[in-house]
Amino acid sequence: MKPSTAYSQYHPKWYRTRVSTLWWSRKWSYLKFMLRELSSVFVASYIVILLLQLHALGGGPEAYLEFQQWLKDPLLVILNGIGFLFVLFHAVTWFNLTPKAMAVRLRGKRLPDVLVAAPNYAAWLAVSALIVFLLMRQG
Repeated sequence: MKPSTAYSQYHPKWYRTRVSTLWWSRKWSYLKFMLRELSSVFVASYIVILLLQLHALGGGPEAYLEFQQWLKDPLLVILNGIGFLFVLFHAVTWFNLTPKAMAVRLRGKRLPDVLVAAPNYAAWLAVSALIVFLLMRQG
């Protein structure tokens, strides 16, 4: 038995609405997602600079002094400042995702998001305070 319609190579184009290249800039949650993805580039630059610092440290006092002079370049100061802000943004958004990834229950009820995320911030504050204390004690 033959099919009622003949096969054709032609396929009509489907209607698709045009999407702007900046579609992600119209809604805060999408913008936050894109900024978080962009922040990974700056986190990577922090790692590269840290590795270069360790390499210079291994090269002796002269190499480390030269590295410190290189870090004083205005472009690097700006890059590190932007990187620092992005690393903070990355950390805050990561800590705020914790309650969504971990459904912590106590006596059968889910804990509020604030109580799940708060220990992360407390630990961050404690470690930062310890680092500041150790650095101030050295000076």
